[in-house]
Amino acid sequence: MAGVLLTACGETARLTVSDGTGPRPLWVSPNPTLIPTVNIAPARGWPVGATPRAAADTRVTAFATGLDHPRWLLVLPNGDVLVAETNAPPRPDDGNGLRGFVMGLVMKRAGAAAPSANRITLLRDSRGSGVADVRSVLLEGLNAPFGMVLVGNDLYVANTDAILRFPYTPGQTRSTAPGVVLARLPAGDINHHWTKNLMASADGRKLYVTVGSNSNVAERGMAAEAERAAIWEVDISTGAHRVYAS
Repeated sequence: MAGVLLTACGETARLTVSDGTGPRPLWVSPNPTLIPTVNIAPARGWPVGATPRAAADTRVTAFATGLDHPRWLLVLPNGDVLVAETNAPPRPDDGNGLRGFVMGLVMKRAGAAAPSANRITLLRDSRGSGVADVRSVLLEGLNAPFGMVLVGNDLYVANTDAILRFPYTPGQTRSTAPGVVLARLPAGDINHHWTKNLMASADGRKLYVTVGSNSNVAERGMAAEAERAAIWEVDISTGAHRVYAS
């Protein structure tokens, strides 16, 4: 049904990848439409038994399956792998009207309209087989988590609206400690680009946080873009921040 509506409402691009890349891309005249030109591929998993093509003398094995919308990974020093199982939070003001209705259909077709699991899952390959034989929910009850970084014995997780700090002991598989808010992040009812990623400085004193724009082309006005489309620098000891790059 969604595909039928999208076909009826808009058009699809008819350019090849090579037309839009390289030193001499093909320039075409604008074609204004009520519904933007879209051609979204549906989200499908690999067929049974199929894998990406591997280099000679190597093979691809599924490390873990059955995850709920995995979006980001962090490999810990001991080899454990953390997975952010997450999706967009409720955003009541993002995508209103006919355009927003069609955008919702497009996102659903791409597999991005499911509720967020809001958890960090730990995967461990204790046998060295290339397949995770241990799976445990390390953290749950989060708010659209994405970025993760380990600094000493503290695990920092970027929810869509805040950076949280959790105590971490090497080898643990479950944490029930409440997260401490280090810094609040821009979110709100639009929150168009909602994912927030994290990196730590080499000395472990600062976090660098990606904060996406609140629109595609500032269609909500620049006031909605305050401190967004930017990389924040956050002081780990105080939570104070500044815009590092924008």
